Amino acid sequence: MDEINSKAPGYRWVILFVFSVINAVMQMQWLTFAPIAREARLVYGVTPLQIDFLSMIFMGVFILVCIPASYIIDTFGIRIGVGFGALLIGIFSMLKGFYAHNYNMIVVSQIGLAVAQPFILNAATKVAGRWFPIEERATAVGIATLSQFLGIILAMIVTPLLVTQDSEGAYDLHGMLLTYGIISVAASILLLVFLKRRSSPAGNNYQDNQVRVFEGFRFIFKQRDMRIVLILFFIGLGMFNAVSTCIDQICQVKGLTTEQTGLVGGMMLIAGIIGAVILPILSDKLRKRKIFMVIGVVFMTPGLVGLTFATGYASLLISSFVLGFFLLGACAPIGFQYSAEVSYPSPESTSQGLILLVGQISGIVFIFGMNKIGIIHSMYIFLLFSIVSIILSFMLRESTMIQAGQA
Repeated sequence: MDEINSKAPGYRWVILFVFSVINAVMQMQWLTFAPIAREARLVYGVTPLQIDFLSMIFMGVFILVCIPASYIIDTFGIRIGVGFGALLIGIFSMLKGFYAHNYNMIVVSQIGLAVAQPFILNAATKVAGRWFPIEERATAVGIATLSQFLGIILAMIVTPLLVTQDSEGAYDLHGMLLTYGIISVAASILLLVFLKRRSSPAGNNYQDNQVRVFEGFRFIFKQRDMRIVLILFFIGLGMFNAVSTCIDQICQVKGLTTEQTGLVGGMMLIAGIIGAVILPILSDKLRKRKIFMVIGVVFMTPGLVGLTFATGYASLLISSFVLGFFLLGACAPIGFQYSAEVSYPSPESTSQGLILLVGQISGIVFIFGMNKIGIIHSMYIFLLFSIVSIILSFMLRESTMIQAGQA
């Protein structure tokens, strides 16, 4: 059995660090091809949609694996669930590097990595709930979310720099993919060595009162606030997945180069990191969740407006920063922790897994829409969705758990 300690142990920061590293690597593998879509099309001789498909695989597989992953994490613990995901990341990231010039093997590798993804993403609030006291949980989830942004920044900014050309001008992706493979193996080993079984935060025995996974799903759908949160993440996370995947197409329409595209995409994530450092800490300190989610939804909208209508490089960078700071810095980490609190006694990975599931479904729909009806028309639709999100965010009720300072 897991040992239950009377105090929150200092080792919780080691756990959070190794979990954050594997989280970053996971996101890096997801969006490897997004900022170099034009080069990848030439290397593999495929269509733009086939390159976007390499990212969409993660969303499709997530839909199939999300619930089984949450069940394994909640039934067998973080070490088994996250450890299994890390093992898959190590194997398929190297396979991706070894067969860098074979599109079919890249697809196989992406499928293997996509299976690993829910075992990592669904565990963030579980790690926070098992190792951190209530007044540190939004901060812990914020740090885990921050690591995801770092991984995406690597994909957006570093990837174009690692793509090489031969004397005839042909692009070579082998060195970049193999480098990412080695980094992924190192991160997997780090997690498997240092990740331990859970420990309860000080004065918390809430785990003993949690219901089983499938009962938790039924309970979640009965909760008014959770239904609203699911709609908010269907819109917000779906838009982020679509914009991140199609960032090269968005910037190409506006006349930006590949390097500028990487910086526009990276700026969104840099802003998300800054927001994830500041806003969850304020949320914990002030014992407020709703107001930060409202702020995130309201103020992300000007950033979305800028990405839709701006054409200049500087204005696109600013718009990307605003969108990232409020959508990724507030809505994501605080929203994850809010859902874990209002859906109690459902297991944390069940509520987070469900949130991520709806975001993957909408992401697939939105990406297909951007490829079928056009980039700009899709952005207009996203603006309408953001207005709906603003209205829904005001309908949320404050988390009673954070107000009471109890779990």
